[in-house]
Amino acid sequence: MTEQATAHDTVESAIRAQLSKALGGFRGIVEAAVPTIAFTVSWLATEQLNLSLIISASLAAVLLLVRLAQRSTPQFVINSLIGIGIGWFFASRTGDARDVYLPGILYNAGYAAAMLISIAARWPVVGFLIGSVTGDPTAWHKDPGIVKLCTKLTWLLMLPCVVRVAVQLPIYLFGGGDEAIAALGIAKVLMGWPLQVAGLAAMAWLLSRGRTPIQAATA
Repeated sequence: MTEQATAHDTVESAIRAQLSKALGGFRGIVEAAVPTIAFTVSWLATEQLNLSLIISASLAAVLLLVRLAQRSTPQFVINSLIGIGIGWFFASRTGDARDVYLPGILYNAGYAAAMLISIAARWPVVGFLIGSVTGDPTAWHKDPGIVKLCTKLTWLLMLPCVVRVAVQLPIYLFGGGDEAIAALGIAKVLMGWPLQVAGLAAMAWLLSRGRTPIQAATA
């Protein structure tokens, strides 16, 4: 067993730690929301696409500089900047501010589809979080109990993505004008960290009910 694995006595604690690390904690969630809020407010105030994108990207750049100055991981701000850049590319080609939100919708749809495929194949995505801790990416799959637990957790991790697509895609396809831009911005923010926190709370509740020895995942 690796040194990293010894930090966790149970599968449940390992998954909790890895999920927290993957999401960046509260700060990472806020950093992901700020550029979206900035773009939406700027667009509603000015209706200038490029100006709104510049303001959004500038705020993300400031957050990145703060991260670098503090010598903390810039991963989550960089992810936000990449999202802004892709949204900028989509919107600049069409001139439609709604297209800023399209990459996020496509990302959630693709992420949900990938997790659904992993569940159908009986290799749930969450199981690989255990593998990243134990040092063996596939050993957990030998234990039917761990596979069952990881399948339930993957459903819970997938649900926020499905809800986002179900709400935002109709607004994108059938909405128009400032109302659609505002609705997409509000939906993206409200369905960002609040939905993720709700999903993680459900996962934490499920994880709190069991104490599967981590040795079972490496047997």
